[in-house]
Amino acid sequence: MNADGSDNGAVNEDTFPPELHDDLRRGLTALALDADALAPPLLAYLDLLLRWNRTYNLTAIRDPRQMVTLHLLDSLAMHPHVPGGRLADLGTGPGLPGIPLAIARPDLQVTLVESNGKKARFLREAVRSLCLDNARVAQSRAEALDEAAAYDAITARALDTLPGILAVGSHLLAPQGRLLAMKGAAPDAEIAALPPGWHTEAVHRLAVPGLDADRHLVVVARDAIPHNSRS
Repeated sequence: MNADGSDNGAVNEDTFPPELHDDLRRGLTALALDADALAPPLLAYLDLLLRWNRTYNLTAIRDPRQMVTLHLLDSLAMHPHVPGGRLADLGTGPGLPGIPLAIARPDLQVTLVESNGKKARFLREAVRSLCLDNARVAQSRAEALDEAAAYDAITARALDTLPGILAVGSHLLAPQGRLLAMKGAAPDAEIAALPPGWHTEAVHRLAVPGLDADRHLVVVARDAIPHNSRS
């Protein structure tokens, strides 16, 4: 194994106890996802994350079974509400929710946006070792990413308030693009504080298998331009 936690070889999912495999498979089935197809690459990602986390502080959660619920299944709970096309995951950290979504949704082209050098290095290794042809890493702050109007959706899991996410990332959205913001309790105050020109299109309550806590996905879109105001 190298100093960064990589070993230049395939990850070993068999290091996990049967209970963890069962947790993941039951959770994927509850989310209407193909457990047989998705469990192996998700466990490979989890194994890689655990090994790198021994050297770099990529996540404060270190128990593998908790990671299944709080990282993998929590990320995937939003999948029915994610449109196909190009998705930018802002402040992705160790790749959440972007990497699980890229694994589960081959119709997505996912850009993992992360400014921290160590986390970006991990992301590049994860994309390479997991052979995620539909994912790429952009080592950048969201507000500095020069890809205006390039994305059908942006998402953020723990980045900022809704107005804060729009402030740094709205330039990335195509005209009909959507912000898909993952939140705990329904963020009524944040919704009320949305800047002019934006509105809440939907608030989806998410059920994360194994998690007894509130989870919501807030979908934010631009206001429609009245027909008589267009030039």
